Amino acid sequence: MTNETFQSGIGYHFSDTTLLEKALTHSSYTREHYLGREYCNERLEFLGDAFFDAIVGEELFRRLPSEEEGMLTKYRAAVVCSRSLASEGRKLGIGPVIKLGHGEDASGGRDRDSIIADAMEAVIGAVFLDGGYDDAKATVLSLFGSTISDAVAGKLHSDYKTEFQEKIQAGGPAAISYELEKETGPDHDKTFYVSLSVNGEIMGEGKGKTKKEAEQNAAKDALTGRVTDVF
Repeated sequence: MTNETFQSGIGYHFSDTTLLEKALTHSSYTREHYLGREYCNERLEFLGDAFFDAIVGEELFRRLPSEEEGMLTKYRAAVVCSRSLASEGRKLGIGPVIKLGHGEDASGGRDRDSIIADAMEAVIGAVFLDGGYDDAKATVLSLFGSTISDAVAGKLHSDYKTEFQEKIQAGGPAAISYELEKETGPDHDKTFYVSLSVNGEIMGEGKGKTKKEAEQNAAKDALTGRVTDVF
């Protein structure tokens, strides 16, 4: 795939194609080629993240005039997460056009969720700089309109563990652990009770018919309660 083909895929053609080049350049490439950090996509990723969040938030606000703030936040989180960005990036075939260092490329970076998601956010930031807010909004709604609809319809699976980990580790390294506290009931109908700790402090508790379900519910508990205290 070429950058021209990619532009056709996103439905936006850049006036300044150097912005797209930068959006598709990972920091491993600039390090390997002794280029300054201003040539990689990290700053565009920062900008794109802010506008992606704002555009999706505005769209949800308009679509759901009677919905309370808590549910709007939940819907937005389901759309703007890394897995949503990575999924759309794969559909567009963004992996092959990202510039990576040889080591990152050899280790499978082209198909890594975090790299694809960051590049997608950088592209959104680049569209904003190239064409302004209206073009960035049109691009986001074109690419993620169906994802927004799925979120509103409750069709998106919520991976609370991943969401919790992303929120916590955005502030730096942290020790996250899930502990099975107890299990009750007969073998054919057990209920598992799990606690979630960050750096030794319990942040959430959950129960479920499987350990995985209990862990998801513990993460959900942390996201909707005590975890806000550590952000």
